[in-house]
Amino acid sequence: MSEKKIVARLTSIGVIGNIILVAFKLYAGIAGNSGAMVSDAIHSLSDVFATFIAFLGVRLAQKGPDKDHPYGHDRLECVASVVLGVILLVTGFGIGWGGVQKIIAGHYDQLAVPGTIALSAAIVSIIVKESMFWYTRYYAKKLNSSAFMADAWHHRSDALSSVGSLIGIGGARLGVPVLEPIACVVICLCILKVAYDILKDAIDKMLDTACSDEYEQSLGDFIRAQDGVQQLDKLSTRKFGSKVYIDAEIGVDGSMTLTDAHSIAERVHNAVEKKHPEIKHIMIHENPAEQAE
Repeated sequence: MSEKKIVARLTSIGVIGNIILVAFKLYAGIAGNSGAMVSDAIHSLSDVFATFIAFLGVRLAQKGPDKDHPYGHDRLECVASVVLGVILLVTGFGIGWGGVQKIIAGHYDQLAVPGTIALSAAIVSIIVKESMFWYTRYYAKKLNSSAFMADAWHHRSDALSSVGSLIGIGGARLGVPVLEPIACVVICLCILKVAYDILKDAIDKMLDTACSDEYEQSLGDFIRAQDGVQQLDKLSTRKFGSKVYIDAEIGVDGSMTLTDAHSIAERVHNAVEKKHPEIKHIMIHENPAEQAE
């Protein structure tokens, strides 16, 4: 399946699935006298916008280089991830603040007891949203898409929100209504942690942050193992959106011709990009290798 078809399918499932869930949970929240379920429905509504933003970011990032953007548009996916992270932050704070207000206000005996339909809606939401998380996460990894990975975690945050609704609604029906706002506060912290991770990853990629030490070690070992490479003098990596750029200096036999040295560098270039599809480009410079005394 092509990348465009995967992106289109993820978007369709995300938008259609969330719209159906929003309608069902909103109805269940109103009919079942559950403020938690109404809040959960609003959270699901934010997922519709999140999926659309992820789709837009990935499609724009796939646009090729042009005169004004010779290195392409990969960072637009990071911009989409930042927007998703901010949506999660706002959603998390909203859920948490609502829970805190109910805890401070007290009067738990005055809270309406939610109906069975609200409880059922929470269970359905957990199952559906967790399934959407794993489905989106699987294809986000195949696409190496930070935006769709952020969207996957948005699905997970909605599932966690529904877990809180389930605990709160179940607690209220068992005579412990304070469990609902307490659960909202706990879920708020989980959502804020996910938002922080998404924002940190997106900002790192926008700031040309180097890849991990393990990644550079593995890449360096691979380059050193190529025929004609006598040493690796320098290796620099930087994240560029969902892609990686590499600058390397290799040591080759100083007595060979420039043409032969260039051929070695070209072979290394092709081998690296073939082994690591996430690398958009590797620039290789040849140096005469230092001779052992």
